[in-house]
Amino acid sequence: MTNTLLPAVLACAVVAAAATAGPASAEPGPTAPADFVSLSDIDPSILLDIRYSTPHNFTGDPVDGYQAPMCLLTRPAAYALRDAHQEFLEQGYSLKVYDCYRPQRAVNDFVEWAKNLTDQRMKAEFYPRVDKTRLFADGYIAEKSGHSRGSTVDLTLVALPASQEPAYVPGQPLVDCAAPVNQRFPDASVDMAPATTASTPSRTPSTRGSRASS
Repeated sequence: MTNTLLPAVLACAVVAAAATAGPASAEPGPTAPADFVSLSDIDPSILLDIRYSTPHNFTGDPVDGYQAPMCLLTRPAAYALRDAHQEFLEQGYSLKVYDCYRPQRAVNDFVEWAKNLTDQRMKAEFYPRVDKTRLFADGYIAEKSGHSRGSTVDLTLVALPASQEPAYVPGQPLVDCAAPVNQRFPDASVDMAPATTASTPSRTPSTRGSRASS
C-alpha cells in the first residue's frame, strides 16, 4: 500500500495542483452537490490543511468558493481515504489533505489569477521554477478541473505524533516548498522528494509530486 501511494501524495500544495484532470461535472453554485459528504464526518482523524480557504496558497489570497476549511468529496472517495488512512495509521503516519472538491468558481478564480502576470507574490514558495506566462500552455491552469467531480484530492503524509503547524503570516519571507524539510514552511509533511523525482525526471522538484494528484 505504501509503495503505490507514496508517489501520488503531495509534499506541498504547489501551482500544479490546479491543473486539469478531465471535464468537470459541477457548475458554479453556492453549495456542493447534494450527494457529497464532509471527510471529517467520515473520519475526523484525517488532518486537514485547506490552503485555498486561506492566503497561504499560490494565489496569495483566499480562493473564491472556499468559505470554510472543509474537505467535501463523493461518498466513495471519502470512504476510500478513510480505509487508506487506517493503513497509514498502523505505520505511524496520518493523511493530511490540502484540497478536495473544487467548485467551478474557484477554478475560474485560478484562471483570472493566471491571466494577471503582474501578481507573482507567492512565486518564491509555490512556483519558483515555473514561468507564469506558461501556466496555460503547460497545463498547470485550465478552465476545468478534475477536482470539481469531487473524487480528486491533494494530500500528503505526516509522521505521528503530528507537530503543531505555525500560523502563516501574509508578507512573511517565502521559501521554496520543495526545499529541504528543515528550510521550507513547517507543515510537518513527509519529504517525498526521492519518491516523486524518480517517476518524472523531466519535472522540476517543485512540480514532480504535485502532478500525480492533479
